[in-house]
Amino acid sequence: MKIQRIVSFAIILGLASAPVFAQTPGNPPAEKKIQTPAAQSPSSEAAPGNSETDSPRADAYYNYTMGHIYEQQYEASSNPDYATKAIEAYKKAYALDPKSPVIGERLAEMYWKAQRTKEAENEARDILRRDPNDVPTRRLLGRIYLRSLGDVNAGSGQSETANKAIEQFREIYRLDPTDTESALWLARLYRLKNEHDKSEQVLRSILKTDPDNEQAVEQLTQLLMDEGKSDEAVALLEGITQHSSSPVLLDLLGDAYTQAHDLPKAETAYRKAAELDPSELSHQRGLGQTLLSEEKYSEALKVYQKLSELTPDDSDVYLRIAQIYRELHQLDKAEENLVKARQYAPGSLEVMYNEGMLYESQGRYEDAIRVLTDAVTGIKGQPATLPSRKRSLSILYQQLGQLYREDQNYQAAIYTFEELGHLGDEEDRRARMMIMDTYRTAKDLPKALETGKEAMAKYPADSGIRSSYALLLGENGQSDEAVKLLRAQLHGDSSDRDTYLNIAQVYERGRHYKEAEESAHAAEALPGQPRDNEMIWFLLGAIYERQKLYDKAEEEFKKVLAVNPKNAPVLNYYGYMLGDLGIRLNEAQSLVERALQEEPYNGGYLDSLGWIYFKENRPVDAEATLRKAVARESHDPTIHAHLGDVYAKLGRPDLAAAEWEKSLAEWHRSLPADLESDKVAEVEKKLSQSKHRVAQKSTSSDAKP
Repeated sequence: MKIQRIVSFAIILGLASAPVFAQTPGNPPAEKKIQTPAAQSPSSEAAPGNSETDSPRADAYYNYTMGHIYEQQYEASSNPDYATKAIEAYKKAYALDPKSPVIGERLAEMYWKAQRTKEAENEARDILRRDPNDVPTRRLLGRIYLRSLGDVNAGSGQSETANKAIEQFREIYRLDPTDTESALWLARLYRLKNEHDKSEQVLRSILKTDPDNEQAVEQLTQLLMDEGKSDEAVALLEGITQHSSSPVLLDLLGDAYTQAHDLPKAETAYRKAAELDPSELSHQRGLGQTLLSEEKYSEALKVYQKLSELTPDDSDVYLRIAQIYRELHQLDKAEENLVKARQYAPGSLEVMYNEGMLYESQGRYEDAIRVLTDAVTGIKGQPATLPSRKRSLSILYQQLGQLYREDQNYQAAIYTFEELGHLGDEEDRRARMMIMDTYRTAKDLPKALETGKEAMAKYPADSGIRSSYALLLGENGQSDEAVKLLRAQLHGDSSDRDTYLNIAQVYERGRHYKEAEESAHAAEALPGQPRDNEMIWFLLGAIYERQKLYDKAEEEFKKVLAVNPKNAPVLNYYGYMLGDLGIRLNEAQSLVERALQEEPYNGGYLDSLGWIYFKENRPVDAEATLRKAVARESHDPTIHAHLGDVYAKLGRPDLAAAEWEKSLAEWHRSLPADLESDKVAEVEKKLSQSKHRVAQKSTSSDAKP
């Protein structure tokens, strides 16, 4: 999300974007929203023209200009004499115009450049000992501390420096409540120290006397969003943007709407911001990300393509374009843009991760595994103390393990998940559930149950582990024990949806269809959005289909597709059901083809399409498609049985018998809940008849003279 932020001292304080520090090497990049409240001229007072102030103002400007010239000469030559002259000139200018934030900032900056901050601090504190109410001196001292905070090499002393800066700006605001700029610095410093209540108090105090102060609104909005109070942020911004056309505030409003999960309103806010200030690319980025989140891929693509023209070396833009093309199933173009992203951000974890996902979408598991393995090697080479290292490895191990599982390399998958588990307790919980599922996929139910039992012993209160173990018990025919475990997790509120759904799955796998239906309806009755019920309706459809209640099943599948027309599992199941019945074959084919648009290399979906081709009396097309399916899912008994039927229709009995034998072998390895006796009997009958015909043919041939 666009609103995720990496917060550092300089970013929170806005130092990196302040004109006073713009020329200093090494400052971190500024967060787009925070702007320095300094004026852009040496004086914050009215323009010259008043006879009483013309001469001091002119002298101030003269000395400021001379200070700037000496400063440039010092930068060019490193001659300390120029540094001394610059400081003296700025001091004269500041004495003539003590309220000018720019002069004060340049003087503080010059002290810092000349490495005379301690001298400046001592001088200022001597003045304050004589006159604690000397506001200009406090302003200068406050800015000296701010400059020290902006120094990325300040290290652990930053907390103490922040406290000193807070002391000065707090006193300034007490002595001069009209000094809004100092109040804004004080709020930033409180936020830096995570004293959010104090920061909010200062900002609301500013807005109480100046409700339209945009910088105070910006800071308060960011503070509220940092605390997850998106509704309050939205209310604040909606109020001010009704009579303000500030693109910065509209952009912030887009951020707040995004955090509140109101994407249509976020889109509107970003569009207005981009229209008002087309030159600010952050508005376009916000709009593009929102359109991408709304799955408006064509519109998002136009935004990011425009950004790629304006910032041709931005890897993130190419990464988003690649993601869009992947969603549009234009995988060649997705890969082309990932190559560009990698060119401008070599070694980027996010780029490598997306590259792996793209290869997976293309069915190129070996390439995907190679890329993610390289990424793991790179991350493991980083210092163990790096904060992002653990999270990065967690993401990579999880995805890499899933890739190994998809590639049916189960031992490698288990080893990778075990590596994930070594990262910490939270990762260990997740890894154990994945190992359970891997053993189940490998049809090694005893190992899966053993892993689940060990996980339950270590994490008895973990709801995810209890649910996974309960589902395994259901797979093993222990429905009562599984349901007992799951019912213990019911709380009597909307959080019970998943638990009821798991109970329904246990009953469905155990062929207790009445109880399965009741549990699914209990989940459906809980409050929520229509899309929350997708899995429930899908499961109900499967429950009805397994009871041969096809009309009821169709009703449930249609409910899912009404709220999510791209739900690939439902499109496939629905299409396969119609195809297997031999009815509405054109519609069945269309449904499965839509599923394959979402997952082009899914072996189960390819099997459905191949079977529909068979029903349409298109055995050649059926063979080609089923061969692809069996290459993807070599241990699926149904695919082997279908391919055997196709070979029989094509008059190739030896190949048909070979596939039927493979089908029976896989059925005999199936989990108890997966075994379908009627299908096993059907394949056995076909194989027996085939062998009988071959034997008859052989006998007939032997009998000929």
